[in-house]
Parts: sequence; C-alpha cells; structure tokens
Amino acid sequence: MKHFNCHPILRSNILVLCFVIATMHIRAQIPDVNINPTPVISGLTSAMQLVHAGDNSNRIFIAERSGIIRAYNPGALATPIEFLNMNSGGQVVSTAGEGGLLSIAFHPNFNTNGFVYTYYTDTNGDLVLARYTSANPLGNFVPASSRVEILKIPHPVNTNHNGGEMHFGYEDGYLYLSTGDGGSGYDPNMNGQSTTSLLGKILRLNVDTPLGSGLPYTIPPSNPFGNEIFIRGLRNPFRWSFDRENFDLWIGDVGQDTWEEVNHIKAGNASGANFGWRCFEGNGYTPGIAIGECPDSASFTKPVYTYRTRTARGSSVIGGVVYRGNNWAVMKGYYIGMDYASGDIHKINSDGSVKQYQTSTVTGVRDIGEDQAGEIYAVTATAVYRIEAENPLPVTLVDFSGASSVEGVRLAWRTAMEKDFRSFEVEYSRDARRFEQIGSVGGANVPAGNRYAFTHSTSESGNLYYRLKMTDTDESFRYSRMITVNRGGEGRDELFVRPSLISTSELNLLVEEPFQTVEIVNAGGKIVLTEKIGGRSGAVNIPLGNTASGIYVVRMAGHDRVVQQKVLVLR
Repeated sequence: MKHFNCHPILRSNILVLCFVIATMHIRAQIPDVNINPTPVISGLTSAMQLVHAGDNSNRIFIAERSGIIRAYNPGALATPIEFLNMNSGGQVVSTAGEGGLLSIAFHPNFNTNGFVYTYYTDTNGDLVLARYTSANPLGNFVPASSRVEILKIPHPVNTNHNGGEMHFGYEDGYLYLSTGDGGSGYDPNMNGQSTTSLLGKILRLNVDTPLGSGLPYTIPPSNPFGNEIFIRGLRNPFRWSFDRENFDLWIGDVGQDTWEEVNHIKAGNASGANFGWRCFEGNGYTPGIAIGECPDSASFTKPVYTYRTRTARGSSVIGGVVYRGNNWAVMKGYYIGMDYASGDIHKINSDGSVKQYQTSTVTGVRDIGEDQAGEIYAVTATAVYRIEAENPLPVTLVDFSGASSVEGVRLAWRTAMEKDFRSFEVEYSRDARRFEQIGSVGGANVPAGNRYAFTHSTSESGNLYYRLKMTDTDESFRYSRMITVNRGGEGRDELFVRPSLISTSELNLLVEEPFQTVEIVNAGGKIVLTEKIGGRSGAVNIPLGNTASGIYVVRMAGHDRVVQQKVLVLR
C-alpha cells in the first residue's frame, strides 16, 4: 500500500451580515491507481476502443482496428459476439499506417433507432464517418449492408494523424469527432489553425436531420465558424472524453518533438477554443515555426498538463476520462489517462488542484474506456484491464470536527469500522501547508467503530488547521480531510470581499497582498468561477457572469497563503 497525501481547500468561519455560516469541504486523498493485471477481456485482435451503448443493457462493445465490433453481455466477458463486421460485404476499412476503425459511438436513442456510428480510414486513406443500423438494438447484430456514409474528409497523402474519437454531447445530443492535422510533421498545410479545413479539430455535427431532407447531417447553428468546426489547434487528438458530470472536455493531444499535452476546457468555454497547434506545443511556441504566421498566444487555451515526449515519461499521450464510477471513492473526480509507450498513469483532479503521474507496467494502452456504470478500463491490442484504486485502510472515518475551548482546541472524530488498525496521529498547522504532530491516539479496533477526542492545549488565535494521519499496522497510512478551527481574532480587516452581500454583477475585492488567483466555490464544493489577478492590489472587481444566487466561498490564493470568505449572492 503506497502513501497518500491530500491537497485540501482551506476554509474559515466568517460572519456574513448577522449570521454565522460554517462549512467544511472534504477533499479526497490522491488515489493510488492500479491496472489490475488480470484481464477482464482477452483474445482480442488489435482492439482500439471500449464503449457502452447507453441503453441500460450494461453491454460492453470493443472496436477492433480491422473493422470488427464485438459485443459482450453482462457476466459473459469471456464470450464475444460479432456485433458488426464492416468488411463482410467488401473491403471498407484500411489499416495502412495509423489507419483502421478508430472509434465507435452509439446514438443516444440507440435503443429505439438502432444507430451506430463508426469513424475509420477507407481504402483511399480518407477519414470516414458512417452510420450503421440495427433492426433489433438488443439483438447483438448489425448488418454491414446498412452502412450510410455521413462525412468523408480527404486525407490522401499521409497515413498518420487521423485522430480520432467520437462522443455524443450529454447536453445537446450533437456528435463530436476529433481529427488529426493531416499527418507528416509540423502540420505543413497549417490545417490546425485553419477555420475551413476539418483536420486538426474537434468537429460538431447534428446527425438528427429532418425526415425526408436527404441530408446526412446539418451544422449546429451555434458552431463558431458556421461550419463543422467546434474546436481547433490540435495535432493528433487520438483520445478524448466528456466528463459525464459537468460535461467538460479532456483531450490528449499527441506531441511532435517536445511535449505531450493533456488539454482541459470547461463546457461553457469550449466553442471556438484554440489549443494552439502548429504555433504552440505545450506552453510555448513550436520550434522552427514563424511567430508571424500565428495569432496572439493569449488567444490559445494552454494545456492543463504537459510532459516531455520521447523520454522515459513516454511518447504518445492517451487521453483518458474523469472517473465517476462508484467502486473507488478515492478516485472519484480524477481524470485518469496514460501514455502508450511508458505506461505512465496521469492523475489530475477535475478542479486542477492535483496533477501527478505514477508508473505502471502496462504499456501499449490505446484507450481508457468507460462502461455505463462509470467504471473504467485500459484497452491494449489484445486485452482489457480494470483500472482500480488502492484498497482503503481498515478504518472508515465518518466524521472529524473541532471547536475552540478555554484550554485550546478540542477535536473529535468518529469511525464506522476498524480492524487491525494502529493509531491516529494528530497533526496541526498555522498555514495549512506545513504540519507537525501534536499527539497520537491508539485505535480501538472496534468492528462497529468508535468515538475519539483530543485536546490541543494552545493559546494561539486565528485559524488553526488540523488533520489525522491514520496509520495501519503495516505502516501504510492516509490523511484525513483537513479541518479549520478559528480561535477568535476575526474582524472587518479580514473581510476582503466588501460587501459580503452581493446584489450586483460584480465581486468587489480589497486586495492587500500579492495573491494570484480568485476562485468562487459553491456550497457543494464545486469551483464555479476562476479569475487570475496576477498579484494586483487595491480594489479589484471580478465579473460574476451567470453565477446564481446562493452562499459561496471566495478563495484568494498566492504562492504561500490562501484566504477565504463566505459571501451571499442575491441576483
């Protein structure tokens, strides 16, 4: 069992108007992610992707590069069923270069219309989006003769940089498709930045055309350039995904010679986003590309995570998914991706507060697939493996709180289960970053759990921060969430949002220290607005945008200090 730490959100109890609001936001510890070495599906031939149909059948579907889709019924993962052979009526799919069947997607209404979409390279090397139809959506068979071509993108010169992955939008029902920049190196035709070429993009199509129109698709009216293009500036976005909870996009963009990228953009900011290729790779200009041909770099959306390519870290990023399943609570809300060559696992908290990687022995992963329940899998050419998080400690902490008292701070916590558990080490901090141990409490090892109390004798005032280091008998440990206890000393000078009751469209701050960012966090702990203030001081006004009425925490963060204040927004 490996060691865990946590990156908590600081919190404080602030007097807002005439009432006191006390909230504590729990942040999960960083997960230790494992690829279970026992495959759940084996015997595959150049598998490319794992998907589900979204029809509550809980079936798993595997796309193989040659153009075969295999179905697996629940509880029968050792029994593949040939769902579709795209070449059964003649050769349709070409596997030259990086080609083949790259992605499949089921229509949101598949259980009634039977529509399955495929994205592949044809025998001319072109990129093709086609639709197949099952007459019996629960029957595990789709005839190749039902093929209807929806879109063809010429790609005749190079056999690399095809993209690509498809997903239907959770909110709008449109079909999204990623394409590579056309191949070769350094995007010689400058497709990535073009607003007319469909290469180097994420496209958005409305495939639900009016009956009798004869149109394969229509352009959504809100597409930013009046054509199929939704996002531009990508090199080879081989794997990407939507976060099924907040609909954000996470894109793995395979690098040229310098950087591999993971790109993240919120759903509301995605339309028209430009990720910079070929002008930018990673966080800087691409070597050898004339800056004069590029737009202002301020218009580019920078990657959330980068690493050097063609090193021990890897050479081909595999975009992943944000885990929203129920089997591994510690992994919930984390983006999990990998690198094809190194097997490194990328772990990024969905709010960006954690960006880490860990090594693994599983290489050659082509897809991080997600089943209907939200559980995730690593797909290699021949097998599928479960992605899991380390088993929890043999103790379940259900409550941890603290309160100021005459003698100092009294802490209390409660467990719901203990077995072969050693101790709780109580740690304390003045700045929520550097902690010191102030005591230890032995575990009661009561199967049904126990209640504990500890008093920290101190005369210090202000915000004091506490956490528990929960240690197993094998010396493995995890940290609890951090709590904040205020021992007086708060006054008007500590209220940096003025007024605390906000009835306008702006947040008015009085900044007296060199803070870098301002975040607004809702009562559920979700960051709803982030603004970079870059060390500005004095009066700073932050537009609230569409922030709804409610109670929020406003958090200002600098290099070594974070402050928070509760506010009430009335719109």
